[in-house]
Amino acid sequence: MNKITQLFNIKYPIIQGGMIWNSGYKLASAVSNAGGLGLIGAGSMYPDVLRLHIQKCKKATDKPFGVNVPMLYPNIEEIMNIIVEEGVKIVFTSAGNPKTWTSFLKEKGITVVHVVSSSKFALKAQEAGVDAVVAEGFEAGGHNGREESTTLTLIPIVKEKIQIPLIAAGGIATGRAMLATMILGADGVQVGSRFAASFESSAHDNFKQTIVDLEEGGTQVTLKELAPVRLIKNKFYQDIQDLYATAPSVDDLKILLGRARAKRGMLEGDLVEGELEIGQVSGLIHEIKSVAAIMDGMISEFEKAKKEVHSL
Repeated sequence: MNKITQLFNIKYPIIQGGMIWNSGYKLASAVSNAGGLGLIGAGSMYPDVLRLHIQKCKKATDKPFGVNVPMLYPNIEEIMNIIVEEGVKIVFTSAGNPKTWTSFLKEKGITVVHVVSSSKFALKAQEAGVDAVVAEGFEAGGHNGREESTTLTLIPIVKEKIQIPLIAAGGIATGRAMLATMILGADGVQVGSRFAASFESSAHDNFKQTIVDLEEGGTQVTLKELAPVRLIKNKFYQDIQDLYATAPSVDDLKILLGRARAKRGMLEGDLVEGELEIGQVSGLIHEIKSVAAIMDGMISEFEKAKKEVHSL
């Protein structure tokens, strides 16, 4: 019995990343309906918007789904209370100390998973009482670990240290990658970029098309002084590099970043001035597909690869 399918009561150990501006109720419910675990990305939602998405998701699927909560948001208390009030049973937390909210959520009967980028933080999450961890490698899109550990090295290192179930993330868009990380010790996978380029993703079509058009090397991690983030190399990215050439202060970087740049890029489709967050694996994504087709493709490739590995 797979630990992840058991923990969440789902068919396949595939979890959709709770990506800002991509992960509304349409994406989350589609992934859950296809046998995975869909996550609503609370990071880009005001509390009342999150409540609406949870309510719509409950109508769109009778399968388990969860909410991803980056803990550095100012109205975190309100968000957690809405999650409890709406009866959400699964919460993924990230970007913060798992101690802060884990016991509160667990007391309400909620399954808690924390996203980490190192074995040190995985151990802290385990001590805090989480039910599982997502270990995310440096290939991943969006905000990233300072350690720069890649998925290939991170998964076995974390596996060696923890007793709780382990979910691999970063660079996983195919059934083969899913099998590879599970061979390395993961119990399941979290997939972001591949689902960002789906019909059900709430991102702008311009952004989805850009993901499909990207080639290997089309992304880079930058803004490490603020919070490391993997971006598509567009004009905004180039502006950051030009600013770096002048030895900027942290305040200079903050001024350039400004506000709502990720929304501008991913939700509103501004490919020039927007912040476009996607993983390195975008080089393997060649078409926008439905969630059902993505899930089917991953599972059939996983089964095929398993047979091939067996014959080696």
